[in-house]
Amino acid sequence: MNNKRYKVVVIGGGHGQSVILRGIKFIENIDISAIVTVADDGGSTGRLRRQFHIPAMGDIRAVLIALAESETLLKNLMEYRFEGSAEDHDGDQDVMGHNLGNLILTALTQSCGSFMESIGILSKILNVRGDIIPATTQVITLFARMADGTIVRGESNIPTIDNRIDTVFYNEPVRATDTAIQAIREADVILYGIGSIFTSILPNLIIPEIQEAIRQSHAYGVYICNAMSQPGETDDFTMEDHVAALVRHGARIDEVLAAGDEIPPQVLQRYAREGGKPVRIAAKNHPYKLTVAPLLDFDQGLVRHDCERIRVCFEDILKGME
Repeated sequence: MNNKRYKVVVIGGGHGQSVILRGIKFIENIDISAIVTVADDGGSTGRLRRQFHIPAMGDIRAVLIALAESETLLKNLMEYRFEGSAEDHDGDQDVMGHNLGNLILTALTQSCGSFMESIGILSKILNVRGDIIPATTQVITLFARMADGTIVRGESNIPTIDNRIDTVFYNEPVRATDTAIQAIREADVILYGIGSIFTSILPNLIIPEIQEAIRQSHAYGVYICNAMSQPGETDDFTMEDHVAALVRHGARIDEVLAAGDEIPPQVLQRYAREGGKPVRIAAKNHPYKLTVAPLLDFDQGLVRHDCERIRVCFEDILKGME
């Protein structure tokens, strides 16, 4: 790789975005900006959001941990979840079921008065290798319009409806953070995925200012496609369906990275019992470059993308840009 520094923006949320970031954070000559959804309304995140009227911080916490330079006591504590649930005690007032990292972010936001500043403080403490940027600092609620016209409210409710998702949207004006817009405008590469298309990636893309920044950007767009369909969200989706959903909501895709691993039969059976299927490539020709490579591991019988394999493939993409 030459001495050029590449500005890389990773757009998403949830476990998938963290896997990508763990894979690429030690690549030389790249500057990482992670644009993270704050539309989550379930679990510990949802309870804190309701109680303190602050943006959802669960995915922000996960990205902070993923981009931390090394293992520290605080990093490990950020993952700690108190046993039990709110329903077992005093509703939203009880600590049970909360993630400690979420509580720390909430406390910092309350004490310094700024969600963005709280992220910056923890980033410095954890020596994070990159910039973590919420897509917006508003408290937002995600909606989905299903194929039959049904409207579903709330990110946590969308995958539970036995229907095909057409589009996701907000029912109020949502402004992107200035830092997110600037990162996209300056990016050399924009990475989309891995993860839930409609509830992790698209909540970022449907913000009009982010769509416009992507439209004006000259960045090379790369999508790392999911290996398995997600019941209630992408049932029977092909790779092409995943890409089409992204493009329909504002993404620009120049290359798709898809897993070519053979999935063990026992793992396929496990997913089939819950309605999950391998994401297949349906067409021979595409308007974007398609790269198929071994990307997965099957530890504990689960289909997961491997951080190191993602790193190797992304380094190859960067070399091709030289």
